[in-house]
Parts: sequence; structure tokens; C-alpha cells
Amino acid sequence: MTHPSTDLIAELTQLHLSYETALCSNDLATLDALFWESPDVVRFGATENLYGIDEIRQFRQNRPTKDLARAISHLTVVPFGDDTAAITLEFQRTINGVARSGRQSQFWRKFPQGWRIVSAHVSLLPV
Repeated sequence: MTHPSTDLIAELTQLHLSYETALCSNDLATLDALFWESPDVVRFGATENLYGIDEIRQFRQNRPTKDLARAISHLTVVPFGDDTAAITLEFQRTINGVARSGRQSQFWRKFPQGWRIVSAHVSLLPV
């Protein structure tokens, strides 16, 4: 396998940073646009398992909007060719006054309409 281009890594990093901004500001339109619009998209959250874009949308519309800000670290972008990538990171955020650490992984795929998250996983580490 050849090394991925720095341009591709930069593009995916920028897309993820757009996701991060949308997540922390509860920008539902951007979050929705970055996920694959399919019944096959999956998002496993800290407390929920969501199957399909409709469940993901419903979760986002109903989730609490307090304490969304988080600090990310160890952001890693690993492309597999020109149309598939894994993005992983660790994060720290405060939830109900308690500092929490977690991790996130996303599997991205490039479709004709652009890059979309096709699978995501978020988990919190024990307190």
C-alpha cells in the first residue's frame, strides 16, 4: 500500500474539524450532512446504539445540549486508498460537573456527493 497523500489527510482532518465544531455547537444540519444518509449507517454512543440515519437524527434532535464542549487529543487520520478512512481520537469533557475522558472512532467513505461517516463509535472511560 502506498502512503496516503498529505492533501488527503489534510482534507479529512478539516472535515473532522467541521464535524467537531458542529458537534460542540449542536449544528444539526452539518452533523446530518456529514453522516451517510442510509439505513445502514451505525452510531454506537456512550449510552445508545443507533441503526440508520433516522435513529441518528432523532437522537441528535433529542439529546441534551448542555456540556457539549470537549477537548480532543490524539487525533489520527488513516486513509485506506482514496475513498476510505478511519479517524480516531481521545477527548475530555465535563458532564454534569464531572470531568470525563472518552474515545471516538469513525469510518469515513467517499461517495459521489463527498465524504460521509458510515460508522461511528463513542465511549466514555470509567470514572
